[in-house]
Amino acid sequence: MVFASVAAGLSQALDAVAAQAPESHRFLRRGWYAAAVHAYGGAARTLVVDAAGVPVAALPLVAKGPRWLGLAEIPGCYWPFRSFPVAEAARPAAADALLGALARQVRALRIGPVYDGDPALDWLKPRALAAGWTLLDRQVADSFLLEIASEDWPRGSTLRKNRQLEKHLAATGTLAWEWDAPDVDALAVIERRSWIAARTDGRDAKFTADGHGAFWAAALRDPVLADMLSAAMLRIDGRSMAFSFDLITGARCYAIANSYDPAVAKHSPGKLLQYRNLLRARAHGVTLVDWGAGDSGYKQTMGATKGPAIHDWIFVRPGLAALAARLLRGAWRRSGQAAGGQA
Repeated sequence: MVFASVAAGLSQALDAVAAQAPESHRFLRRGWYAAAVHAYGGAARTLVVDAAGVPVAALPLVAKGPRWLGLAEIPGCYWPFRSFPVAEAARPAAADALLGALARQVRALRIGPVYDGDPALDWLKPRALAAGWTLLDRQVADSFLLEIASEDWPRGSTLRKNRQLEKHLAATGTLAWEWDAPDVDALAVIERRSWIAARTDGRDAKFTADGHGAFWAAALRDPVLADMLSAAMLRIDGRSMAFSFDLITGARCYAIANSYDPAVAKHSPGKLLQYRNLLRARAHGVTLVDWGAGDSGYKQTMGATKGPAIHDWIFVRPGLAALAARLLRGAWRRSGQAAGGQA
């Protein structure tokens, strides 16, 4: 028997379902969404679908815009993506139950930005269309993926060039390559010296107080998420000069952020740390690096290729709201990026 229910707040079922989800989505735990609510606000509720008494899907929601509009979205950080956990064994009947409960809660739900081929999206989308929901989508960007399973990566010529760069970098001071539990404040120190502080308003910084630091600090309070998150740091004469911050789940590494101090930019400290970090990750079983969107130049130089497109979806329930949404489909699509564009 399949049964859908609504719980105030973030249900503990999120953890149970995340443990049954595809390996790439097992970070979508209660602590992940709690971090988003803590950092970005909102009153959460969770739709939970049980099959034979076992939770197989859990959809967290927060209201978006005026409450009378009945709009909601999935809480989360914009990277890697905004999706929700669904057990790999979840059947179409569970999707039908979720949609029935969702229609009683909201007029429209935003899912995304999310990758094409996302398991939750692919599970829910055909059942929504069959039930008369209207779906709006817009392209946000292209993703970039790097296969590192082969011993041929990186090329020998790249390793030789890196050794030369490290030799020049060492002339500036004593180098220390470190891996430890992430320290959000320490990472923020480098960000505040980096290009993002000099060339932008800083709101997209990952770890500063006026960026997304509150989210990552809160996410690290979940011990399971903390085990998935790692930070590599380059210090020169004890001073932090570059970092790489990753979320690793199984054989996949989401490369969340990397940055460096421009004082030593000519020696490519960020790139050198990134190569060392990925070689270490491969030794621990990582075979695929997911770099998401943006900055395609250096990613392609390191061997990354274009991966799935990233889309933003709005699911609108059947009825008058769906009819109105169809009139807005073109405007929503035009508000995204052209194919091949970057976020």
